[in-house]
Amino acid sequence: MLRKYDYDLFVIGAGSGGVRAARMAASKGKKVAVAEERYLGGTCVNVGCVPKKLFVYASQFPELYKASEGFGWNFKTMPSLDWKILRNNKTKEIERLNGIYQDLIEHSGADLFNSRATIAGPNNVTVNKTTYSAETILVATGGWPFVPDFQGKEFAVTSNEMFYLEELPKKAVVVGGGYIAVEFAGILNGLGVETHLVYRGPRLLKSFDKEMTNKICEGMQRKGVHFHFNSEIRRITKTSGSLNVTLDSGCVLDADLALYATGRKANTEALGLENTAVVRRENGSIVVDSFFATADPNVYALGDVIDRVQLTPVAIQEAMVLIDHLYGDGATTINYDNIPTAVFSQPEFGSVGLSEEKASERYTDVQIFVSEFRPMLQTLGGGGERILMKLVVDGETDLVLGCHMVGEHAAEIIQGMGIAVTAGATKAQFDATVGIHPSAAEEFVTMRSQVR
Repeated sequence: MLRKYDYDLFVIGAGSGGVRAARMAASKGKKVAVAEERYLGGTCVNVGCVPKKLFVYASQFPELYKASEGFGWNFKTMPSLDWKILRNNKTKEIERLNGIYQDLIEHSGADLFNSRATIAGPNNVTVNKTTYSAETILVATGGWPFVPDFQGKEFAVTSNEMFYLEELPKKAVVVGGGYIAVEFAGILNGLGVETHLVYRGPRLLKSFDKEMTNKICEGMQRKGVHFHFNSEIRRITKTSGSLNVTLDSGCVLDADLALYATGRKANTEALGLENTAVVRRENGSIVVDSFFATADPNVYALGDVIDRVQLTPVAIQEAMVLIDHLYGDGATTINYDNIPTAVFSQPEFGSVGLSEEKASERYTDVQIFVSEFRPMLQTLGGGGERILMKLVVDGETDLVLGCHMVGEHAAEIIQGMGIAVTAGATKAQFDATVGIHPSAAEEFVTMRSQVR
């Protein structure tokens, strides 16, 4: 049978979503190509959640060493950090994961192009000066850190560069109030860097439950992070030894490093989208429908580049939906409600479902259950950290609308809560569940007193 196109599916971008789509299509017998100009695995594997979590682990050891004294361990001197060992070991692990992604693509039968691809037309992709035809083109190019224009912006770094710093700074200014800024502020502070976080708004993580984010802020302040709310950077100037970061208040912060973590933009520039009917928003993200189709019938897009929910597992599920839509029975779906998520701040935060504020906007009888307590590690460890948990319940139906937690192992615990909320569990079913004792997680099934 004569093939009409060189490829059934041409995927631009080898992040989690693009690779999953390519592998699934290839498993269905489709001829698939994948093009990636930077690194296999996308943001998450290379300059996102994976190296970030490794750095979070590294930054937690000083507190653990300190806590161990109460359990009988005697460290006469605090161990010291060799930044280059941490950085280089992280890089080795990322390179190992790059190899795994390459194997996954090649073993699926898809063709891999380690080069930039651009769209030459609705059914054409150009790579290395060669143009290939494709029945369907998938754009999965992700996002890229964005630094606004201001005097001295050239002296700022983004989250991309943070994983490859030549030296660990002694003083750092982190700009932003989202999860990337909050996580890096915790990492730097934990590694012994004097850390200042500057944010133009009044509170961190504004899209999450206010009570929980206030607890995160309190915890970070207790650990030593300095906050500058309702403030913006006016300019950064470089002196012989450091950076002078001037705020709009006139305050000048002396720093060795200025990290801008104020947002990411869809990576769609110079991609050739002007050669298609694809519609983009002002921020560059691509407009798609529920099946990830663009305004061009031959071009689809998913993941961070469509700016819906910028999470790796979401991009993977979007890929599953798309491939089933294109080559299956169309039964696979994605529900953007009740997506469990975590912020690897210090203290850690996990959340699924509606915040108290959002629930109050949608429901007339919202019941709130809260538990705050000292974790067992701190009883002998002597630390001041406390765990805060919250259940948001619809009083009319008894449905649990949201589960939120600040404290150790929040991400691991909230994953299980995510199953319960997705399944439509009621508060009565939570109450009827036997807890695991002693654990922090048992508090979610022992909250009996409504606080408001």
